[in-house]
Amino acid sequence: MSDINLWRSILFVPAVNDRYVESAMRRPADVLQIDLEDSVAPDDKALARGRVRGIARKFAAAGYDVTVRINRPWRMALPDIEQSVGADVAALTLPKVPDAAYVRYIGEILDECEAEQGLAIGHTRLIAMVEDAEGLANMAQIAAAGPRVCAMIVGAEDLAANMRMAVSEDTLYIPNAMAVASCRRAGIVPIGFVGSVADFNDADEFRRKITRARGLGFDAAFCIHPRQVEIVNEEFSPKLADVENARLLIAEFEKQKALGKAACTYNGRMVDLPVVLQARQLVERYAAYQQRPGSR
Repeated sequence: MSDINLWRSILFVPAVNDRYVESAMRRPADVLQIDLEDSVAPDDKALARGRVRGIARKFAAAGYDVTVRINRPWRMALPDIEQSVGADVAALTLPKVPDAAYVRYIGEILDECEAEQGLAIGHTRLIAMVEDAEGLANMAQIAAAGPRVCAMIVGAEDLAANMRMAVSEDTLYIPNAMAVASCRRAGIVPIGFVGSVADFNDADEFRRKITRARGLGFDAAFCIHPRQVEIVNEEFSPKLADVENARLLIAEFEKQKALGKAACTYNGRMVDLPVVLQARQLVERYAAYQQRPGSR
């Protein structure tokens, strides 16, 4: 499994659709997310969960990291978890997370499932989806609910329905900004962008949203259509020109620092330690992507 902190694109794959399963492996997504929730009809839930291990094995063998989005009601969540935990599945995505206690209950179940399969306790990480007013109020606690939690995302459509608000940049900006802050405080990956994941027909508009998301501090995004993957990968990857500029900025700061100065000017901009820290983060992230095995 690659470093979760370097995930960019997480592509949904309906568990009951063989055509989508095969086509997903022709895309350069970092993660293929087997979906047992919204893309699966109620009558197909049992069929879908029974296919998870075979699909996960196929995806992992092809070099992808694998996650599974389970269902929220406990009577569906429990069998989903039992069928999803395995060596090939890196994480479970939890929809409609209400609070930190729910995440910890899931963790107790995972402890048992992992022990039964001879996996290391903690093998299965968790991605929390905040999709209602209760989850929004508890966002910081959810992000810090335990060591299994590796990422969090705001589910735009469900949140809008629960809050009786429009799905727009105005309504979703504050929840997403809160999500980034909660994730950074907890040391987990912020996933998402301001807008609806369902809007995929306008590639230029989608790219604008992902570019904005990167500026807001997001590191990755869910993709519901294969054509979104390349855009997400491009926009969340450090640009070489930006990295080279960051290196020059750092070099100038270090040169002036050696002369006893705490700040300097670079390309007409005042540079002090916080600016240098951002530049170093960019350079380090670029180096990490370059060193990642099997990078697409």
